[in-house]
Amino acid sequence: MVNGKLILICQSGGEFLSDVDGNLSYKGGEANAVNISQDTSYDDLKIKLAEMCNLDLKTVSIKYFLPRNRKTLINLRSEKDFKRMVEFHANSVTAEIFVSGKEGFDRDALNMYTDRTIGLKLAENVNRHGTPAGVAGSGGLSTTPSKSTPLRTVRTAAVSPITIQSDCLVDVHISCQEPAIKAAAESPSQATTLSNPSSGHVAEDDSDYAPHSRAAVGTAQSPISFDNNGTPADTVKKRRRTASWKIGANGPTIVVTDNDSKEKISRKKKSRNSTGAMVRNDMVEDEDSVQLPDNFDSSSLIALRDEDLPEKLVATWKEGITGVDQDFKNVIEFRAALQKYAVAHRFVYKLKKNDASRVSGRCVVEGCSWKIHASKVPDAQTFRIRKFNGLHTCEGESWKSAHRTRNWLVSIIKERLRESPNDKPREIAKSILRDFGIKLRYSQVWRGMEDAKEQLQGSYTKSYNRLPWFCEMVVNTNPGTVVKLVLDEEKRLQRFFFSLHASIHGFKHGCRPLIFLEATSLRSKYKETLLTATAVDADDGFFPVAFAVIDIENDDSWRWFLEQLKSALSNSQSLTFISDREKNLKNSVLEVFENASHGYSIFHLLESFKRNMKGPFHGDGRAVLPEIFLAAAHAVRLGSFKNSTEQIKQICSHAYDWLIQIEPECWTSLSFKGQHYNYITENVAEPYSKLIEDSRGSTIMQKIEALIGMLGDLIDHRKLESSNWSTKLTPSKERKIQKEAAKAHGLKVLISSDVLFEVHDEMTHVVNIEIRECTCLEWKQSGLPCCHAVAVFNYIGRCVYDYCSSYFTVESYCSTYSTCVNPIPGIGTPVEEDVESDTADVLPPCPPESPIEEKPEETKTADPEKRTVTCSRCKEPGHNKASCKATL
Repeated sequence: MVNGKLILICQSGGEFLSDVDGNLSYKGGEANAVNISQDTSYDDLKIKLAEMCNLDLKTVSIKYFLPRNRKTLINLRSEKDFKRMVEFHANSVTAEIFVSGKEGFDRDALNMYTDRTIGLKLAENVNRHGTPAGVAGSGGLSTTPSKSTPLRTVRTAAVSPITIQSDCLVDVHISCQEPAIKAAAESPSQATTLSNPSSGHVAEDDSDYAPHSRAAVGTAQSPISFDNNGTPADTVKKRRRTASWKIGANGPTIVVTDNDSKEKISRKKKSRNSTGAMVRNDMVEDEDSVQLPDNFDSSSLIALRDEDLPEKLVATWKEGITGVDQDFKNVIEFRAALQKYAVAHRFVYKLKKNDASRVSGRCVVEGCSWKIHASKVPDAQTFRIRKFNGLHTCEGESWKSAHRTRNWLVSIIKERLRESPNDKPREIAKSILRDFGIKLRYSQVWRGMEDAKEQLQGSYTKSYNRLPWFCEMVVNTNPGTVVKLVLDEEKRLQRFFFSLHASIHGFKHGCRPLIFLEATSLRSKYKETLLTATAVDADDGFFPVAFAVIDIENDDSWRWFLEQLKSALSNSQSLTFISDREKNLKNSVLEVFENASHGYSIFHLLESFKRNMKGPFHGDGRAVLPEIFLAAAHAVRLGSFKNSTEQIKQICSHAYDWLIQIEPECWTSLSFKGQHYNYITENVAEPYSKLIEDSRGSTIMQKIEALIGMLGDLIDHRKLESSNWSTKLTPSKERKIQKEAAKAHGLKVLISSDVLFEVHDEMTHVVNIEIRECTCLEWKQSGLPCCHAVAVFNYIGRCVYDYCSSYFTVESYCSTYSTCVNPIPGIGTPVEEDVESDTADVLPPCPPESPIEEKPEETKTADPEKRTVTCSRCKEPGHNKASCKATL
């Protein structure tokens, strides 16, 4: 707000659209500009926007974005929210707000709000449903002033404010003068806050609403005064009151506060004689003591803010119960609708009768007229409301706080998870606090999430029973797929292997004979491990070949996985396998695949190398060591390799000692005999780890479905992408060959024979085009002609692409992704429990017990260099004069 002014760009009539990153944009509608200053109030702004946009004042909703955040909309509902928005834009000239609501501006509502600026106008006839017994004429407070009594504003500290809410949006701050103050001080628990949004005080648009209250017994009658200093929104926020519910077998019941309770909860306060309230951190907390029963669990206290309830959600809940003869599918649907109806109308009920055939409930406040009765209709197989009295005479006594039932909480979390399946418990707890004002513990939300996920996804444990069904369906829908399920004697999952036909076909017809072996945690409470076999396509992209879920990762399970992989591929050509050195898979690979080559993953070697870089460091220091390590791995001549290792030795001897222990034939270009691979320094397991992490709370069948879906999307995307390629080689290889062609310019070529050529650069190289080799060794290593070979082809007029490896062509790339993954009907939905199956039940594996390492007992040895303390008083060692206990 520059120079004390801020220009609001008010947009209305459009809609929000979300991009791929989750950023929101507003499309359509119209925009208007409104100037505000520090003196502008929330009510004035709301009236101005309603009039400008032709909206019903009572339905106006205002939202805005925080600076540099286009993903989250902030609601503007009160004076404090408005001031907070102004503070957020303190350094801005303009700010965007988004206005919505029902069309039709009401002039009468405008007049009502303008009357507030000069005083509160109260109607004479207030109690439309009768004052409860014991209130009228009992010496209590009366909020209906006589015609001869003027309204006054007294600036004294409020003791027991009474907040009244109604549809006409009039909130009155009532303060008792001295006689009532003394009475309240003597009996703090009698000071009462009433809120009655659902008691039937529905005012017409052209009428004013005067609040009424129930006085504490024994309180002296006194004149009333009204405090107009704060805005109605501030009054509601500062004086909100909550209590707590306890949920029993018969539904929610309220916890009664009395003077004999012993347990007290203290909070920061402003008034010592008002009833306490748990409020959100951004609200003012009253200074008081809340008296609770002895057996009450204080951890169940929950903060509620009426204005935080989402408008659209509450609007649907209000229509959940309409009246007599309303039908529901069953008693469960009726109970859920009743719970949401109670939340929307802000009251608490308890069930007197609650079984499968009938449900009877009434308001928890004694004497309140609200009640409902519903029962089963045998002929129609429905659950019907028989009796219903929707009128409350309790003046909102029941809605002071709430501890929602477990089913209600699960239903809310379920809706959140449908929108954002990866939300964490803390995120959901914050959203519930924001939308409903209900403060929940982490453990409550976590248990609710477990139940919600089971309702959405099915039982995690029972999902293992679908593995036999999956084995049958995947072979039927994708012929050529290889699956193998192994159970132990207790029918628990031990090993499960599957390789789809699309993966097998793609590897055989388009990929190099190079496979990376990786293991990833399945992020399950049963501690399974996902084993993967991944190939590399013609454009150096990763291509999944096979998966396995195992109970325990060890040498036997890896050997079993390799045997299943060999059966699936049935390939006679020599394969190259790459794995983490720490997995120690070399022997297993060479035993299962006789003609195979085995190498160590450069990514994992580099990570281990970094962990072993321990000082002291010399020369260029630690930062250059990873680069020198990669230079040693890529060296094609012995001199270059030794030069790199010597540099490592000069900088860090500890890293050098670790490096020379690794067999060079398993990781260096100089000595490795298999397919060239050590230029791949990425983590091959990262896509699988990210996928599993995103579906961490999903069942095992859903994780398998996610893996299959990832493969299917990968094939579809790359097939579509390659359809636009017009070159002979894939893009990455085409760029490399063009780079070599640029280097070939200016090189001198001499012909030695039909197949041998000399190429003069800084040194002379011999190129043999028949066996596709050059003395620089680059051609043989990479599979693409080096710059010397390109110079020869340019000299003799041959096409360079004819001498490139077929593994790098677009044709091979398209062959890799030529076969699609056929959908598997029903994979995402659990099997009905009543459907009998001939297959045996499958139980989840037993989680392996983590070995407990016993720490060796430390034996303290005397340090000969440590000085022994000697007492100067008794001359004995082991203590000093201050701690000496000797008697002299």
